[in-house]
Amino acid sequence: MKIEVEDVSKVQGFIKSLNSAHNSIVVVEGKRDEDALTKLGYDGKICQFHSFKGLVKFADSMPKYKNLILLLDSDRKGRYLTKRIISQLQHRMTIDLSYRKELTIVTKGRIKNVEDLFMYAIEV
Repeated sequence: MKIEVEDVSKVQGFIKSLNSAHNSIVVVEGKRDEDALTKLGYDGKICQFHSFKGLVKFADSMPKYKNLILLLDSDRKGRYLTKRIISQLQHRMTIDLSYRKELTIVTKGRIKNVEDLFMYAIEV
């Protein structure tokens, strides 16, 4: 799949927007997702969901943040985890799904897994 310069700049704008979200933590599924965001220039706090060994431990450690940005994958597992996290934390903090929607828009639906953002870093 060929990545256009215009697409790369849209993803860079997405990362810039993500960097401007203060008092927030971005939640991704795993290490490769975190690496992709970092390689593209994200410099905020990132939390790997899978490092917590379960939803309860994850939920207990999140309330210190005001805003939780969920950037889990768009596959079946990611959608399931998103629903579970929302049900556990929606009354304790703000959960932001707008960045997930924005990512779908700027990548024209090509990105199902956050780790796939690596392909946009190659062109930079």
